[in-house]
Amino acid sequence: MKIKRGHFVAVAACVATCSAMLSAVADDAKAQTAPERKVVSQETMKAIYEEVKTPYKVGMVLLPEKNEKIDNPCVFRHGDEWYMIFVVFEGKGYETHLAKSRDLVNWRRLGCVFARGKGNCWDSAQSDGWPALLDPRWDGPNTLCKFDGRYWMMYIGGHKKGYETDPLSTGVAWTDDPSAVKQWTRYPKNPVFSPSDADARDFERKTIYKHYTVEDPTRACGGRFVDFYNAKQKGVWRETIGMAVSDDMLTWRRVGAEPVISNGDTTKFAISGDPMIRRIGDVWVMFYFGCGWQRSGAFDTFACSYDLKHWTKWDGKLLIEPSEPFDKTYAHKPWVIKHDGVVYHFYCAVGDKGRGIALATSSKLQSMTANAGTPLEERGIYAPHDISRDVAPIVGEVKITATMTIKNAADAELGNGMPEFTIDDIRQEEI
Repeated sequence: MKIKRGHFVAVAACVATCSAMLSAVADDAKAQTAPERKVVSQETMKAIYEEVKTPYKVGMVLLPEKNEKIDNPCVFRHGDEWYMIFVVFEGKGYETHLAKSRDLVNWRRLGCVFARGKGNCWDSAQSDGWPALLDPRWDGPNTLCKFDGRYWMMYIGGHKKGYETDPLSTGVAWTDDPSAVKQWTRYPKNPVFSPSDADARDFERKTIYKHYTVEDPTRACGGRFVDFYNAKQKGVWRETIGMAVSDDMLTWRRVGAEPVISNGDTTKFAISGDPMIRRIGDVWVMFYFGCGWQRSGAFDTFACSYDLKHWTKWDGKLLIEPSEPFDKTYAHKPWVIKHDGVVYHFYCAVGDKGRGIALATSSKLQSMTANAGTPLEERGIYAPHDISRDVAPIVGEVKITATMTIKNAADAELGNGMPEFTIDDIRQEEI
């Protein structure tokens, strides 16, 4: 097999990074016995950063329509396709929608799958949902796991119109098919969390925001399922991340009096929010966003834990921060997965294209076309190889340009066969 020197170097670098990470994790394991493993070493933190970093910003992959804001990407695989659950704000409040992709870059919107509640119910103005129980394994299939024969969702709801208008509480819903364009079923006894609950802690007495739920096989936190969510206190606007546990996904118990993640001056505005958790080796990695501390604007960072209770916060280079016109205001709310050796970091971007969903990756992607054959470049999306080619211009009359999709670009570039492509669009213009 013919391998280019550049590819060999890239593969060697990847192997070296993985080896360093595994070595650092192993050193931590030797240095700490199981009951004492509360702090993740800086060596392991650095190795995790090298594994999850995504320096290549692809750009916006899901744009808002007129008078829309879209937010909170949640990506998973079901069958042979990729799906994204995201939320839409059209002026009244949140509703939850679904999109579909074959390559994680080009997305087609399918429709609303979780509408606002009817009448004057507690969630009549807001229904913002996130699928629960994504397979946590970093090198896993990125599929949603069933419990009790169902796929599960945690969502925030509220009865006041507007953009995340306080107070917001939490409900549970389920479905038999997360890829279907149909409404998820609400739990009749919702809400299951509320800032007005008798056992609500001080840091969550104003409103409750995004949830992320994992299954903990060790039950170290006191339950089969562990839910992390950011919440807002009364008084000074501060959002921190707390936790709760359940054995049935319906009845929840709050754990601990304080948040597990908090940042910034406690007397000033600061947000630590939208947790998303994966497991790399024996380390739990929580991706989350920050705002009001470390730098201006919103950004994504991470923390690590061995037991889901004690978290070591990364204090190095940020994973995602504003840097481009499309995310110049905010670059935040992470959803991070790994597929075929590439890390995909989806996030909410706010900039010159409005509020939409953007993507950054750990390596440069091969050329791809956007929906309906539109080149990615025309959507403001980075593509390292130009796939538009001028084909047989007719001098003095017209120039014909064809846009093609290369199906096996990676293999062809490595010397494994000839490129296979399809013609997506043919245009002509006078010259």
